[in-house]
Amino acid sequence: MIRTELDAAGIADPRLRESYGRCRALNARHGKTFFLATRLLAPDQRPAVHALYGFARRADDILDEVDPARTTAQRAACLAELEEQFKMGHTEGDPVLAAVLHTARRYGIRAELFDAFLASMRLDLTVTDYPDRAALDRYVFGSAEVIGLQLLPVLGTEGPATAAAPYAAALGKAFQLTNFLRDVDEDLARGRVYLPADELAAYGVDRELLMWCHRRRRIDGRVRDALAEQHASTRKIYDYAREGIELLAPRSRPCVATALRLYSEILNRIEDESFEIFGQRATVGTFRRVSVGVPGLARAQWARLRRPHRSTDQVRVPRTGEPG
Repeated sequence: MIRTELDAAGIADPRLRESYGRCRALNARHGKTFFLATRLLAPDQRPAVHALYGFARRADDILDEVDPARTTAQRAACLAELEEQFKMGHTEGDPVLAAVLHTARRYGIRAELFDAFLASMRLDLTVTDYPDRAALDRYVFGSAEVIGLQLLPVLGTEGPATAAAPYAAALGKAFQLTNFLRDVDEDLARGRVYLPADELAAYGVDRELLMWCHRRRRIDGRVRDALAEQHASTRKIYDYAREGIELLAPRSRPCVATALRLYSEILNRIEDESFEIFGQRATVGTFRRVSVGVPGLARAQWARLRRPHRSTDQVRVPRTGEPG
């Protein structure tokens, strides 16, 4: 399958093909729901999406998973090295960088979107709490909204990319906030809370109470009420993002609609389980992913047959103030 995708994308260089293959493997291993959704894209679109995922995963591994014995200073140095290599175009020994730099050039993805992403990743080195929604939103812009904006040129739009951009950013934000709700327990184990402290405080919740829930693997009623409010606000962002699907190129709509549906079902699962997120992780089962994905695949194939890809579907996201 990877050969078909690379051939469709016109990627012939053997080293680049290997690099994109590495990114695809990362996506398949770590982003199961996201990877399923990418299967609904046209083959020529998939390598770029895998590359963007691979780069995000590369940074995330520096922060959280690879060699847990690393100190904060060592992680900061590794992240700075990744940023320097990216900006200088140095890809020697790093296949993920080779693929993402090729994708960025090919689709005209703006450098400031990667800058914002790396800036938010740096926050994870030292910031463990967010006092209010504004502070969290600044982090989420770089950690998630820019991912939606990076993907937009790959997905393509029917009209001006500037019209679709707010919805693409909102969908990235909704995915991230869903992760924050699902992963409260895991994040506490890493010493982090990705929920606005002032909004939690309105329900009598603070870090100490969250840690009490974490240690005892049970939820307090005040925490349940606070999470319910976070859940409701995230649902509204999904509702807004859904409105932008029709602005995408027709061949990309089934993929994005399916991703939105699958990720929003994680919210459903959290609610169905009465926000019992301590000691268990809300997931969408394989059967459900397939039952949603198969109809999406049929819609994607129909869209491609009904309206073959045109080069004008790939629209660069303009800078603020540029005409669409």
